[in-house]
Amino acid sequence: MSQLTITTTQNVSINFTAASVGERLLGQILDFLVMLAYSIVMGYFIDLSGLESYLLKLDHWSAMAVYILLYLPVFFYTLIQESLWEGRTIGKRIMKMKVIKIDGYQASFGDYLIRWLFRLIEVVPPFSIVGLIAIIFNGRNQRLGDMGAGTAVISLKNNININHTILQEVNEDYIPTYPLVIKLSDNDVRIIKETFELAIRNRDYSTLIKLREKVIAVTGIKNQSGNDQDFIRTLLKDYNFYTQNM
Repeated sequence: MSQLTITTTQNVSINFTAASVGERLLGQILDFLVMLAYSIVMGYFIDLSGLESYLLKLDHWSAMAVYILLYLPVFFYTLIQESLWEGRTIGKRIMKMKVIKIDGYQASFGDYLIRWLFRLIEVVPPFSIVGLIAIIFNGRNQRLGDMGAGTAVISLKNNININHTILQEVNEDYIPTYPLVIKLSDNDVRIIKETFELAIRNRDYSTLIKLREKVIAVTGIKNQSGNDQDFIRTLLKDYNFYTQNM
């Protein structure tokens, strides 16, 4: 499998395993089977409920509008699931894959939308062949939609769970300071922790300042812990306290 090295905005390099072409194809096949199953079930529902007889009484455009509405989950399948499941569909979950930004952060709805829009093109021959070639010859195994959105699909197989990399020891009687820390994701906190530990080792105080400023800008948290090191340490403990007790 290809190794995917991502350099964050804090100049921290993180290594991931890019999902292979075979894994991505199997994931898409599984997603296709899910969509096919939905379509079959919906077809039975339309037939058994008598809805088809009702639709035959409508004009062509009205009937078409109802059909489109019923099959919207298939049309927006990947967009809906990736948005709700943080870069995963049913096929990706089974194959243990996930969509991430190539800067290491969690992809946004806009990124998933770009990937979905490109998919509308890539599934139509001959563009489907172009998309497959792009994955094969791209160093990050990106399809055209990934290139457009700045994303990549990584494999989560045999990887340490992301929660293991951000775990902090928190006593039962610990009193948190920053409740707004829950605005951050696991991925955000992992990057913060890795950047913080690297800056401490290198005595890179300018990076600590930038890290503190970035956290404050994103979360709206006000520093009540004194210096930058105490602030980040408290932030990490607070995040673990809230996530472990949710």
